[in-house]
Amino acid sequence: MLDYADVVDRLIGQTHTPPACHTGTLARLVGMTLEARGIMAPLGALCEIEGSNGQKISAEVVGFNEHTLYLMPFTEPVGIGPGASVRVISNSSEARLGAALLGRVIDALGEPLDGGPRPECTDTLALLGLPLNPMERGPINQVLDVGVQAINGLLTMGRGQRIGLIAGSGVGKSSLLGMITRFTKADVVVIGLIGERGREVQSFITEVLGPEGRAKSIVIAAPANVSPVMRLKATHLTHVIAEYFRDQGKNVLMLMDSLTRVAHAQREIGLAIGEPPAAKGYPPSVFALLPNLIERTGVGRHGHGAITAIYTVLAEGDDAQDPIVDIARASLDGQVMLSRKLADAAHYPAIDLNGSISRVMQNLLPPDDLKLANRVRRLWSLYQQNQDLISVGAYEMGSNPEIDQAIALRERLATFLQQGTHEVVDFQTTRQGIRDLLAASAP
Repeated sequence: MLDYADVVDRLIGQTHTPPACHTGTLARLVGMTLEARGIMAPLGALCEIEGSNGQKISAEVVGFNEHTLYLMPFTEPVGIGPGASVRVISNSSEARLGAALLGRVIDALGEPLDGGPRPECTDTLALLGLPLNPMERGPINQVLDVGVQAINGLLTMGRGQRIGLIAGSGVGKSSLLGMITRFTKADVVVIGLIGERGREVQSFITEVLGPEGRAKSIVIAAPANVSPVMRLKATHLTHVIAEYFRDQGKNVLMLMDSLTRVAHAQREIGLAIGEPPAAKGYPPSVFALLPNLIERTGVGRHGHGAITAIYTVLAEGDDAQDPIVDIARASLDGQVMLSRKLADAAHYPAIDLNGSISRVMQNLLPPDDLKLANRVRRLWSLYQQNQDLISVGAYEMGSNPEIDQAIALRERLATFLQQGTHEVVDFQTTRQGIRDLLAASAP
């Protein structure tokens, strides 16, 4: 069991020189934020608050107003009252990194959640990472085989691509994420479980990863019941761990479940410190945070290592125009849309080709294969657009050769797009399957 000194030491990462005015007092508690006066510290600084009864908690500076600092505590501020001592313990957040993290489940502070000892890591990096010059990034020119036939064949992904799994609740995002986790060949898998139910953390590790997958994986968990600042720290920790292994030249698969919960955490912090709400209650800081996170992933300098990032995005109320869905579509290199209608029909994975796209697919496939994939997508779309007419018998066969072909291929195509959660289909098998599919309907 870690004592408080261990937690403070973990927060600091390594010694920092605090600013000249580094002690003050707690003035008041407003909502989720604490206001401290008589102290100077930069945004992101880590502070220790000690009550009159000796109770101590940690907090992060999330805002300021003239001589007042706004602090967000990591835990419930129980036992802390007016006049409590506030002390700066670090000017910034850092993470300790190393190979010892492989196979471990940790929290936002890097502390173990799996019952094992603290990972012995010697390297230290800033939690917010370092920006990459876009002109130094390598190209996305290698196919990433994810083992899912619908994605391999019709939404082909590349190593270093950033893509979103977009859907409402309960249509199979986590199951599809699990399939990709098990089937994709990567040197390191970094998984951020942010703002989800605590039950899903253990379920994901035992049922989805399994012993073999866990050996090369690092899981960072910050469930919904922890402080929003801890959820954001876990998000940044997930990204900096992925960056660390990418810069060693490794092929990293980073999974974030979910980007929407990250936006919720930033919304809670922004509104708590007085930031005005904008679209659907989200303050402007949310729309600045998400693109910055996404840009931390991708191909490394001059093609040295790559982070393939897959973010789940919750379309609340199945609203495809949700502002978080919009910014995800604008910032990512493609999206996989999941359909409740298909899920209700027991069509799994419930990938809806209408609205799904891989923006790097044309750079990865030979022209002939790209033409065949686009042909299959068109036939699927044509059937969907005319489904009502076909169902009621209003469409007359022979009226449109393309629609005739779409009707003839409907059952075979639906079978092609469905796949069991433990059934893997490699990229080459998928390409041949598309050729066979279209050959069967050729006149």
